[in-house]
Amino acid sequence: MERRKFLQNTCPTVTFAFFGISFIQACSKSDDEESSYSSNTNNTPSDPYGTNSQSGSSQTDNGISVNGSTVTLDLTNSTFSTLNSPGDFVNLTSVGMLVLKISNTDFRAFDNCCPHNGSKNAWSYSNEQFKCGTHGNSFSADGSDIKDCNSGATSGSLKRYTATLSGDTLTVTTS
Repeated sequence: MERRKFLQNTCPTVTFAFFGISFIQACSKSDDEESSYSSNTNNTPSDPYGTNSQSGSSQTDNGISVNGSTVTLDLTNSTFSTLNSPGDFVNLTSVGMLVLKISNTDFRAFDNCCPHNGSKNAWSYSNEQFKCGTHGNSFSADGSDIKDCNSGATSGSLKRYTATLSGDTLTVTTS
């Protein structure tokens, strides 16, 4: 076989095999669609902590129980072990919410869907703002200028849910 034909036939295959998978993964949206758990400590366990959909009733061993538009969180469960100090948060993509610790007696819950482009798993929190790591846009946690999910907005507030703490149980109403 001539050298030119060999390179024409072999190089694209080798190049794709070497680089192609990372390009395909980089363009994938599956990370946002999977159930996952993350926090501001960048501790993402391999166990996805998934629950069933928000309609109907479901309960899992991760401390999350869903009944219609009510999500009940057992804060003693290891899923919430990173909520130690004010400013700590967890991203519960399986139920579409961010849970932020304000104080020992106050928690807030927000829609985790980025108003700019709909990302759900790239959040960080500081200075009373959630920052989406996908494009770097920041959204306040005060609820004063709520922006809808995937609306193209690059600033404003995330949708805030009603959260009530009773003992070690946080009840969040998402409607």
